[in-house]
Amino acid sequence: MSELLKRFKGITEDPGLSFTQKARYLSLEAENSLPYPDLDEETAKALEERVICDMYEGHAPFKPRYVMPDYSVVLEKGSTFLELDPATTLDEAINSLMIAYHHVPSVTNMPVFIGRLDNLLLPYCDDVSDEDLYKKLKLFWRYLDRVLPDAFMHANVGPTDNRVARTIMRIDAELKQIAPNLTFIWDPDVSSDEIFSQACQSIIECSKPHIANNPLHQPLFDEYGYGVASCYNVLPLCGGASTLTRINLREVARRSKDTADFFENVLPKYIDLNFRLTEARIDHLFNKSGFFESFLVKEGWIRKDRFTAMYGIFAMAQCVDELQAKEGRSGKYGHDETANQLGHRISKVLFEAVEARPMENCWQGKAMLHSQAGLSDDDGCTPGVRIPYGSEPDPVTHVQALAEHHAFYPSGVSEILTLDETIENNPAALEQLVKGAFQLGFREFSANISNNDLVRITGYMVRLSDIAKFKECGGSRINTTVLGAEAADKGKILERAPRVMSHELAPRYSQ
Repeated sequence: MSELLKRFKGITEDPGLSFTQKARYLSLEAENSLPYPDLDEETAKALEERVICDMYEGHAPFKPRYVMPDYSVVLEKGSTFLELDPATTLDEAINSLMIAYHHVPSVTNMPVFIGRLDNLLLPYCDDVSDEDLYKKLKLFWRYLDRVLPDAFMHANVGPTDNRVARTIMRIDAELKQIAPNLTFIWDPDVSSDEIFSQACQSIIECSKPHIANNPLHQPLFDEYGYGVASCYNVLPLCGGASTLTRINLREVARRSKDTADFFENVLPKYIDLNFRLTEARIDHLFNKSGFFESFLVKEGWIRKDRFTAMYGIFAMAQCVDELQAKEGRSGKYGHDETANQLGHRISKVLFEAVEARPMENCWQGKAMLHSQAGLSDDDGCTPGVRIPYGSEPDPVTHVQALAEHHAFYPSGVSEILTLDETIENNPAALEQLVKGAFQLGFREFSANISNNDLVRITGYMVRLSDIAKFKECGGSRINTTVLGAEAADKGKILERAPRVMSHELAPRYSQ
């Protein structure tokens, strides 16, 4: 029996997978049995050595990684392909969205973006009482978790203070579901103090929502605006991201003689190689897959010219510490000013390289730099620009160490602060921390509370109780539970150091 058939057999006989999870893994194995898009020898070698990484998106890109539909199109105009009339009531609007989500592809085969829901649903709420709105949205929220059980699925609300946003955050805090993930888009000129306080209180209850700093994000986008998808991915609305590739900065540092060699020779080499990988994958999607002939484009849910490429990096902490050691310096990333400034310099060089490189079939003609939140099997590598788990300083020092990075990552960068459960007695301190981080330049803010069952693992949500059950019996209905279990084991993610306030995915089958 060939190795491929053995893998097929292993998937079909794995008692820890549901039948839908088996179907997904079988489809991934089938796709990866096809030839890879043409790469030159040097790029292929760097990919094989995992100095650059394709996120295991698949050998034949036939769909974008992240799709960010303008769902208002199907609500206002209906859909010829789906035989849907324009929505006229809240029930019809919710029903149309529930249908639409099943026709929006992504890297996970489930929608990673389900819309800025308050903007979408508010026009249908005029004759709906608060009680009925709560009941309808609660059923909708339960449906999302049970039928689309993937924590990469992401909803947005805000920045306005409105009934739908408040009700969604109330329901999310009550149900404490893994899916959907949730972002509250905050704007000091638009968001009321009351809804901001509710968002912070919800974080204390269930580690959601993630909070996005609209004054930093909005100027980078046009009249269509943006959405936040999956974990911390800020992308053009009515478009998305064709692919996400990334550089393992630790491996780049290991291949460098010293800091000068890193900046002058080795980093530029792998920046170029990762561009070549990105271009090959985009070329296949746009020119060979036929994806952009779909009804999503024809009906205006998405536009071909609004897809960017996400140019990711990870293992900044290990990269800096490696370079510090080569220079005979002992200071560690996140704790030492020289180390932190070196990290900021690396981010600036990466940003300037991405901004300077023209890219075909990319929104605005270039990729977007991204601080990537990691994969479950990133052994010994910290996601993006984060401080290694378990070694974080107090929250204020933590924020100060990382804030300068945020200016360089337009498609998303976020830190997860783990806060002591005593914050429950002082929610105003959390509000001050969020606003202080935003004033220093944070694009996004996320936090876990140390005694919560529902926590973020790299960026997606899991329940610690689900991980325990998974390890005991080997199965879960939630796709991201297996990722959380693997990340907890390999990445030491659950060792984030909680601090009192007075002192912050599966890409392939793996048995």
